[in-house]
Amino acid sequence: QVQLVESGGGLVQPGGSLRLSCSSSVSISSLYVMGWYRQTPEKQRELVASMVIRGSTSYADPVKGRFTISRNSAEGAVYLQMNSLRPEDTAVYYCKASRVIMGVLIDYWGQGTQVTVSS
Repeated sequence: QVQLVESGGGLVQPGGSLRLSCSSSVSISSLYVMGWYRQTPEKQRELVASMVIRGSTSYADPVKGRFTISRNSAEGAVYLQMNSLRPEDTAVYYCKASRVIMGVLIDYWGQGTQVTVSS
C-alpha cells in the first residue's frame, strides 16, 4: 500500500504562486510515475502534470510554462510549483502515484488539497 499526503494548498490572488507537496509512504524510486490532477464540481478530474520517475515530465496545455513538477527522492516527495495562477486554476488538487506489481499498474491517490485563486 502507498499512502500519499498532499499539502500546500490555500487561497492566493491571481498572478500569485503556490507550491504543493505530496509525501509518499514508500520510496519514490519504487514508483513508476507520479502526477498531479485537479477537479472542480463542474469538471471531471483532469491531469495537470506527471513525472515518470526514471523518465520525462509532461504538462496539460493550460498550465504549460506556469507549473513545474519536481521531486526530492531523499525526502520522498513530489512537488508542484504553480506560478502566475489564474482563477480557472481553482480546484482540488490530487496527487497520484502508480507502480507496477506483477505486471499490473496500480494507482494510489492522496486526499486532495484545495487551491483557490481569487482576489
